[in-house]
Amino acid sequence: MARHLGDDYLLPVLDPDNTPWFTSGRLQVQFCSDCNAAQHPPEDVCVSCRSTHLEFREMPGEGTVESAVAVHFPVHPLLKDRVPYNVAVISIDGAPGCNAIGNVTNKGAGDVEIGQRVRAIFEEATDPNTGEKLLIPNWVAI
Repeated sequence: MARHLGDDYLLPVLDPDNTPWFTSGRLQVQFCSDCNAAQHPPEDVCVSCRSTHLEFREMPGEGTVESAVAVHFPVHPLLKDRVPYNVAVISIDGAPGCNAIGNVTNKGAGDVEIGQRVRAIFEEATDPNTGEKLLIPNWVAI
């Protein structure tokens, strides 16, 4: 699948905390092994109990739109040919209190609705600096 924001747009810099999110091709959310709290984005410690016993769990891959905006002004020069596009805040099924930000790629600008159900899809990209294959989560309305 072609990248929604274009092949030249910036890629995430991987670290031990975000690698499962950007490389697995599945929604991987961090949970605390001690108190079972979910957190996203991932951190080095649990935001609920301060434990360092954290693990990633695979989520069902669906969620609900909590907020959305149609972007009309390119916030980066590489996006000037991509506006307007959607950015949505998605509550992740199976991970209470966890939201992800992404594009809803099968809806026109301004057509994403709060409460709409979405499913994760993954854009493939290769990091030109490391050669690592990325699978970047985005969303489609279902």
